[in-house]
Amino acid sequence: MGRSALVAALLTVLAACTAGPAGTPGTTSTNPSAPTTSSAPPAERVYVSLGDSYATGYRPAEAGSGAGSSPDGFAHLVADQSDLRLINLACSGATSAQMRGEAGCAPGNRATGAPDPQGLTQLDAAVRVLREHRGRIGLVTVVIGGNDLAPCARASDALACASRAVTEVRANLAAMLPVLRDAAGDAPIVGLTYPDVFLGAWVSPAFGNGQDLARLSVTLFRDFFNAALRAEYEKVGAKFVDITEVTGGYGPLTEVAQDPTYGPIPAPVARVCSLTYFCRLTDVHPTPEGHRVIADAVLAADR
Repeated sequence: MGRSALVAALLTVLAACTAGPAGTPGTTSTNPSAPTTSSAPPAERVYVSLGDSYATGYRPAEAGSGAGSSPDGFAHLVADQSDLRLINLACSGATSAQMRGEAGCAPGNRATGAPDPQGLTQLDAAVRVLREHRGRIGLVTVVIGGNDLAPCARASDALACASRAVTEVRANLAAMLPVLRDAAGDAPIVGLTYPDVFLGAWVSPAFGNGQDLARLSVTLFRDFFNAALRAEYEKVGAKFVDITEVTGGYGPLTEVAQDPTYGPIPAPVARVCSLTYFCRLTDVHPTPEGHRVIADAVLAADR
């Protein structure tokens, strides 16, 4: 199978994805001559989550419950562990162009407990929230771009299509990130990428050329997609978390691990099988364990 056909196969799978506390009353000394003092609780700090189905915490129906967003997502975990109030504006299925230019998000595509975007684009909703909470923003995370590549699965020249898609992602990020930075002030912004789920093709019977697809995917993520994302986030002083690397995607495929389902397989493949639903369901989304790994990476970057 040619290189363009391999990339097309990868992209075909990708297309299936992707009130603060009340103030406390003052306390009065038992000494009547002592001055009355009051202490207000510290201002509530907010975490704004943006992006696609990774940010909404989407999980497939076959994972044990109905398909849709869940509180198992990394954004909820980060908020809980950081003592931040989560405002999750992400929308499942969003592309970078939609994040910037498409108003609203269907209720079924919103994160658990997400506010109604009220006819705003995700970017405009984020700017509104960031400005309303200026000085109290504890964290902003952005995970976007995976869905931009999906249409290339139907392109006659998949490589050329993928190149154009990454160029568009970069252009949209280049337009959005300075706006987010201005609205967020000096609050930390963390950009994320994705696990290399296509390593799971190594063990999937759905792919006759699974090992070739897995090998190709390493280059696709490391040298093409992730490099482009990193460059844009760094331009605005945002941190970039390479989730592909964090989840073992760049490890040598010659290193073997014993998997309870598939036996001896490359260690990076075993890792992605445990952190996503790809090997079992051919679904790109993280398992609860995968979301915990992503959350830990975000927390480490924000320290």
